[in-house]
Amino acid sequence: MLDLSVSLAPDLRCKNPILTASGTFGYGLEFAPYGDLASLGGMVVKGLSLKPRKGNPAPRIAECACGMLNAIGLQNDGVEAFLKHTLPRLPWRETAVMTNLYATAPEEFAALADILSAEEGVAALEINVSCPNVREGGIAFGQDPVMAASVTRAVKQAARNTPVIVKLSPNVTDITRIAKAVEDAGADALTCINTLSAMGVDVKTRKALLANVIGGLSGPAVKPVALRCVWQVSRAVTIPVIGVGGIASVEDVLEFILVGAHAVQAGTMNFSRPDFAFRLAEELPAACMRLGIDDLAAFRSSLQV
Repeated sequence: MLDLSVSLAPDLRCKNPILTASGTFGYGLEFAPYGDLASLGGMVVKGLSLKPRKGNPAPRIAECACGMLNAIGLQNDGVEAFLKHTLPRLPWRETAVMTNLYATAPEEFAALADILSAEEGVAALEINVSCPNVREGGIAFGQDPVMAASVTRAVKQAARNTPVIVKLSPNVTDITRIAKAVEDAGADALTCINTLSAMGVDVKTRKALLANVIGGLSGPAVKPVALRCVWQVSRAVTIPVIGVGGIASVEDVLEFILVGAHAVQAGTMNFSRPDFAFRLAEELPAACMRLGIDDLAAFRSSLQV
């Protein structure tokens, strides 16, 4: 039997490398009718803030060639509602439930980490460093290695023994600089990548497709960028890397592992196929057998260049 389990931190081992990406899988419960949540290696719930957020005005999702644009604006129920109404209903004893953190200042991130790390059902904290730092005029934390490290350090200090994962933005000149900075600040693992900054317009109405005008591009169109980022980052750091961006098949999963990913997150495809992540977990063993892969750890980072 092929061992599909993967370790993302000393205290975080997943039964397989199939995770779900924050913002694409709700809080997990919404997808329970389409498969067994416990069959997944883990799930990252939609971004949580200290207080509920309404998000951006509609339209805030638009389809585009080979992908999707979104500017949801981190709409969420707030951490208190999640812990009270949602977490107890998730199969956190069988599969890793990871929470994505949204905040606009390091102390807010630390406050979220303090609250969430006290919960037995939270397996890891994923920091969204694509958030704007309001004190620095709106620049994203993840675009500056010093700010990204500051947030990572604040979360690590508040997270007790809960593993901390930093989700990196591709909207930078050199993603490895950010990766190494947050690794030095104590990150246990990295997620590559968040969405690419993008926009779409309608020439007939002469309006932007999104009310926010600029949003995030995801889906198959971003896979080559995501693969490049995972390959570069996994060679620059010693901590595990989680690949995300454009995964549309089980072969895509193996491509990310080939370039260095320990695990992957399924994202945009969850919108068109709500059973997609479950299918990946089911199909992975057969795909490995078909391609002659009998050891995922040995296969990882085996790209010939």
